[in-house]
Amino acid sequence: MIDTYVPNGSSFAGDIDHVILVITAITGFWFFLAEAVLFYLIIKYGEQEGVRAKYVAGEDPKEKRWVAWPHYITLLFDIYIIFAAISVWQDVKQTMPQADETVRVIAQQWAWTFVHPGADGKLDTPDDIRVVDELHVVKGKTYHFELQSRDVLHSFSIPIFRLKQDIIPGRTVRGWFKPTLTGGYDIQCTEICGIGHGIMPARIIVETPEDHAAWVLALTPTQAAITPSEQPTQLGGMP
Repeated sequence: MIDTYVPNGSSFAGDIDHVILVITAITGFWFFLAEAVLFYLIIKYGEQEGVRAKYVAGEDPKEKRWVAWPHYITLLFDIYIIFAAISVWQDVKQTMPQADETVRVIAQQWAWTFVHPGADGKLDTPDDIRVVDELHVVKGKTYHFELQSRDVLHSFSIPIFRLKQDIIPGRTVRGWFKPTLTGGYDIQCTEICGIGHGIMPARIIVETPEDHAAWVLALTPTQAAITPSEQPTQLGGMP
């Protein structure tokens, strides 16, 4: 249902949607039931000529059950929600599957810098690709991300992935995702980070392996693309 309005674009997005829908269904049920009882009692026990109002203290067991029974049933629903939420939290936040690649996300007022591995598939090597406000990933690959901030609190959010993670200055916060849809989608900062917070959007581009390989090749630094055996030999005495 949710993916009718916001596509389901990651391996765990459906599990998060399920928890949201369960909570919505349970709270919706109790809301409409409570309103129905309220209006029923208003109509049944409304003002009647010649009938005095009655003070109800709620001490009679027959009166208490109107509160006690719904309370116990609600607790059972709450326990189910807690178990469902913990299960999803364990999969998304506590478990880090083996990564195919790692990307680094650097937030600052008010832009994003994304560091992609180059052709060697590793970060912190000469062929790293740094792009502002555009993250490129491959459909079906599992990514680890490293979140860093250069100044204040930010929050990395990809709605299509159902992903949101705060970024804390001075720390590297790690997480993961696995895209399941190709296309371009929004990245948002969902932590008010200053006067330019509203102009800090970015895009995530989910590509096929072939398109991503072409993109990497086009942006790989020239010198980094030269293998050691291809490096020019310096002549003696020359710098």
